[in-house]
Amino acid sequence: MKTLGGPLLFLDRDDINTDEIIPARYLNEDSREALGPFCFEDLSLRGFDRAADLSGKGAVISRANFGCGSSREHAPWALEANGINIVVAESFARIFRQNMFNCGMVAVELPKATIAEVFERFSGAPADLVFDAEHRTLRFAARDGGNQLTVPFVLGDFEMAMVRAGGWVQFAADRY
Repeated sequence: MKTLGGPLLFLDRDDINTDEIIPARYLNEDSREALGPFCFEDLSLRGFDRAADLSGKGAVISRANFGCGSSREHAPWALEANGINIVVAESFARIFRQNMFNCGMVAVELPKATIAEVFERFSGAPADLVFDAEHRTLRFAARDGGNQLTVPFVLGDFEMAMVRAGGWVQFAADRY
């Protein structure tokens, strides 16, 4: 299983859609990596500077209904091309969430109050997310070493099996 988590990108908004994650005009690219430079190109979020904020991130935390809009796999691919392999939000569009697991990535839903606490305690300063599959916990930690928060998460056994396999293709190849 690949390492999941890393430096956090805070996207403090509901309803971030797949066109904002990867604009439709780039769907003719022929590789996942080619999508990378265009990730979040059309995201309108006060204070968000794509060039500065996206670089080096491994995880995203957002609000409700992340990944709504079109049902294309390109949105998770664009995230993955930028090193992001886990998204934490209050809720996800169903197809986007499934596409994350199909790609061996993780979409974790946490209660609204927990998401609010993470934004309150950690946004505005460098912070990291550690995904612990064995204990099914997420650890949010300020890089200055002071502030930490560990919360449990719930994923089904099938979802965890897809993550461990690296996605649907490998999961199916191992079993069928």
